[in-house]
Amino acid sequence: MLQLLFWLFIVIISVQFVYYVLVFGKFSFAKQAASQIKSIPISVIVCAKNEQENIKKYIPLLANQNYATFEIVLIDDASSDETFEIFEEFEKQYSNIKLVKVANNEAFWGSKKYALTLGIKAAKYEYLLFTDANCYPTSNNWIAEMSTCFSPEKTIVLGYSGFKKIPNSFLNKLIRFESVLTATQYFSWAQIGKPYMGLGANLAYKKSEFFKTNGFINHMKIRSGDDDLFINEAANQYNTKICFSKKSFTLSHPKTTLSSWINSKRERTATVKQYKFFDKLQLAVFYFSQVLFIVLAIILLSWQFKWQIVAGLLFFRYLFSWISLGYSAAKLDEKRLMFWYPIIEIPLIFIQFNIFVRNTFTKTTQWK
Repeated sequence: MLQLLFWLFIVIISVQFVYYVLVFGKFSFAKQAASQIKSIPISVIVCAKNEQENIKKYIPLLANQNYATFEIVLIDDASSDETFEIFEEFEKQYSNIKLVKVANNEAFWGSKKYALTLGIKAAKYEYLLFTDANCYPTSNNWIAEMSTCFSPEKTIVLGYSGFKKIPNSFLNKLIRFESVLTATQYFSWAQIGKPYMGLGANLAYKKSEFFKTNGFINHMKIRSGDDDLFINEAANQYNTKICFSKKSFTLSHPKTTLSSWINSKRERTATVKQYKFFDKLQLAVFYFSQVLFIVLAIILLSWQFKWQIVAGLLFFRYLFSWISLGYSAAKLDEKRLMFWYPIIEIPLIFIQFNIFVRNTFTKTTQWK
């Protein structure tokens, strides 16, 4: 039995090598192409629900972007606080702000996808750039940097959205590391020509792409997925490009408790069930190889079965994964996180496995 587990361990290390070096390397070792600022008009779309404190701070950062022609479409998704009143004050202050107020609709009550659909239809320009109400751009050139990736062929742009650093917080490091790993995955597969997801906190596409897929109609009743399910349906190797210039990033405030973060991850990963078969398969193989890698290493080392070889394979695996993720983290302005690797990775692997099991056996698709 131990001999069989040993050979399985070698297979798992090989699978991990394929992912970390051959797949993730497409982003990790990629070079940032020289950007050429474009002058295409952009509609920035922000959907907010009870975000009165965040929008006070972040809307001015959007309004003062260094870009020639853009509008900001502010969508109030049936808020019960003073979100819309604050939006009205911004509308008076900035001439390029357009308001969309969404009333409760019996058929689409509380659906962000319904609210976004109204905002997209109200947008004046063909090129749309999305972010969340609790996010802020790290540069006043955010719009300019994201727009450089558009071309006649490239009509979808995947950006990076990370989390604000909280000093002396292990949970914060865990959340930020997971964000780096996720971005490495969807950036890498997009580079290969198999884009499968994006984040609505930093995402851009042409309005024509939205109507080509009939918007969110195919997954309107799923709680989340206005970003990743849309990209999974609309993106392909020809129309998609990634943007990882550090001036193109957005940041948001991370969860401060483990349970709230896990719940938010459960909601997001519940959409994976709706992905295309290949995308579900490649994600499942990667995450199961992560779990098996840890479990098999523990078993083989506990029984000291060919422990010198097992230890050597462990070192090899952590070396190539650390190098690959290290280059990726540096691109995403999270280089210092890699000092905590693999201390962060091990609990993350089991948290992700826990989320997978709970989502598999619990119904999570519901109205928001």
